[in-house]
Amino acid sequence: MIFVLYFVIILYCVAIAFLIYGFTKVNAIDYIGLTPKTKFSIIVPFRNEAENLPILLESLSKLNYPMELFEVILVDDFSEEAFKIPSLKFKVSVINNVRVTNSPKKDAIVTAMQIVNTDWIITTDADCTVNTNWLLTLDNYIQLHDVAMIAGAVTYDCGNSFSHHFQQLDLSSLQGATIGSFGINKGFMCNGANFAYTKSFFKKLNGFEGNDGIASGDDVFLLQKATAQFPEKVHYLKSQNTIITTKPLNDWKSLFYQRVRWASKTSSYQSTFGKGLGLLVFAGNLSWLFVLGFWVLGLTAFQNVFLLYTLKFSVDTVLIYKANEFLTKTKIKYLILSSLLYPFFSVSVALYSLFGKYEWKGRSFTK
Repeated sequence: MIFVLYFVIILYCVAIAFLIYGFTKVNAIDYIGLTPKTKFSIIVPFRNEAENLPILLESLSKLNYPMELFEVILVDDFSEEAFKIPSLKFKVSVINNVRVTNSPKKDAIVTAMQIVNTDWIITTDADCTVNTNWLLTLDNYIQLHDVAMIAGAVTYDCGNSFSHHFQQLDLSSLQGATIGSFGINKGFMCNGANFAYTKSFFKKLNGFEGNDGIASGDDVFLLQKATAQFPEKVHYLKSQNTIITTKPLNDWKSLFYQRVRWASKTSSYQSTFGKGLGLLVFAGNLSWLFVLGFWVLGLTAFQNVFLLYTLKFSVDTVLIYKANEFLTKTKIKYLILSSLLYPFFSVSVALYSLFGKYEWKGRSFTK
């Protein structure tokens, strides 16, 4: 039994090493030398975001991009108070979400599609802010590449608390895995807060058909459908100009439910690689907890525990450092403490996601 656990952890480390290799294979691109010409519709699903939306709109007003070439469509998912649009130089409209499935965000995107007049669509979240060259870099990349779908990076605006830095380390590992998977031509994950695709491509993929009964996954299921059918049309844009910044959560309960929401999608992945990697990450963390337990019970030597921890910690740290260096100027803190806590957290999230409900935006959801 103990040797099986050792093998799983070593296999986990090999997989992370491949993702590190993939991360280095994706070149950073920040070119903005071409005259902008792409028209964008930015879709923002929201619910009770009166505090965050003005901040997002303010950041959009500072974009280094012609105001006539983009519009913002805010899709209100039954907020308790109506959002009043401030005076802005670009077009902003607020429409009500039309709910027909178990997924508010998917419904919001489909609802917005009915009034979109541009071919390129970008989805983001209400609690985000954008880089001034976000659209300009996307436009230049589109002009230079035959592409129909673009995934981009997301990072946190961290405070000094342990929970904020824990979330940043977790997000860095996820973003590192995302970029790394694209680097080995196995892209299976993205973030809906920074996701662009053409309306015609969305229609060609039949939108969210096939997974519209799943509450989350407006991003990864669409990406996996696209990579399965038209892999050459799906790119990852690794650019510091296009990194979206969002807010970390301020309490552990909300963080737990958010990660449960993310994890609940894994079993429904279309990507075999994505399913396999998700299972291996879970098995690697669970195996580490078993090894730790065996040591407490005196069933394995401390040297073995220390060696396995050092191996796992080393590969995890390399991926996290590479991703964090790309994502933010915030220095890594609480790395060792987070690495000790994370297996307990991730295994709990994974197990709960199989059986439990989660809360989000004041609502309860199941898989």
